[in-house]
Parts: sequence; structure tokens; C-alpha cells
Amino acid sequence: MTTGAILIQLRKEKDVGQKEVATYLNVSIATIFNYENNVHSPDYAMLCRLADYYGVTTDYLLGRTVYRNDPKVLNRRISDEYTVTDVIDMALALDSSEVHHLMEYAKFIQTRRQ
Repeated sequence: MTTGAILIQLRKEKDVGQKEVATYLNVSIATIFNYENNVHSPDYAMLCRLADYYGVTTDYLLGRTVYRNDPKVLNRRISDEYTVTDVIDMALALDSSEVHHLMEYAKFIQTRRQ
């Protein structure tokens, strides 16, 4: 998916028009139209502002990943020692058998809460 298509999808999900996005970013409606139609690409600073506006990563906007969580979520502390990113990194370092055991244990912990 192109950056323009991603921007259109995010704008529709947020249920806003090009005018609202342009006003928030202090640019013209034509600029938003051009980004969404891949006529022009946003520069680095604008890409960051768009990512903040839509609550996604710049990598998501560029189509480099399908993972779209806001960086604030990734940096959120889930304990005194760990962030969400730490848990993701740990899970990615496991082999498939270890991931299976991790997920089974997580499900077990969830059922104990209920």
C-alpha cells in the first residue's frame, strides 16, 4: 500500500475531511490532496506530524510495517523494569516452541484473573 493510500485510510478511520487535517497541520487542502494521491511526499518533519496526528509510527505511514501502534504505547512502562517494547523484543528473540509456551502461560494467567 502506498503512503497516500495509508493516509486516506487513516483519515477515513478518524472520520475527518482533508480540510480538518490541513487545518490541524497548518497546510493547504491541496497539500493533503497531493500527499494522499502520491503527487508529493511529505518531508521528514511533516511525516512525523502526520504520524502524531494519526497515532501511528512513521514506518507504518511509509508502508514498512503493518504494526501501527503509537510510539507512546511502545514506550509505556508495564512494570518498573519493562516497557511494551521490551516484551516485544523478548518475544521476537524466542523460537516458535518458546513462543507457544509463552502464549500458553499468558492465557493461563488471564484465566486466573477471571
